[in-house]
Amino acid sequence: MILLLSGSLRSGSTNESVLRTAQAVAPEGVRAVLYDGLAELPHFNPDDDTDPPPAPVVRLRATIDQAAAILICTPEYAGTLPGSFKNLLDWTVGGTEICDKPVAWVNAAAPGRGQGAEATLRAVLGYTGARIVEAGCVKIPVDRGMIGDDGLITDPDARRRLGDVLGLLATAHAQAA
Repeated sequence: MILLLSGSLRSGSTNESVLRTAQAVAPEGVRAVLYDGLAELPHFNPDDDTDPPPAPVVRLRATIDQAAAILICTPEYAGTLPGSFKNLLDWTVGGTEICDKPVAWVNAAAPGRGQGAEATLRAVLGYTGARIVEAGCVKIPVDRGMIGDDGLITDPDARRRLGDVLGLLATAHAQAA
């Protein structure tokens, strides 16, 4: 299973559309699951990272642990990751769930944007020990005109590229196993 993590809390965001489209175009034999608990996570506080941690954190960590790989699509906010998504990542620092797991991301921002989020994501994933699949870290600019009434991307090239990214992640996992 490839876990899909959206960095946006906005309903119907382009980031969510990217991941829902990836889910729809997953190659045969690849199951992609969208995580839906971002809004439930408490603010990270090391004092609350106890045994057991808060229930939403237990669910997050278990979901990550069960995943073969992770695909992220997050917006950039004020030149970096949105606070809610950085919070999700903070709950994984120091754990072993992401360590050595293949991870990639899709930058769906307009051309020339999103580099701050990518840089922060790369830095934080370094602290988690994630194995970044460089070939899977792609820019697929998405504007609202590319999204159909069903919330999925209609552009055939974007759909193909998303399927390719999932295939790369599945291969990275298989090679490590």
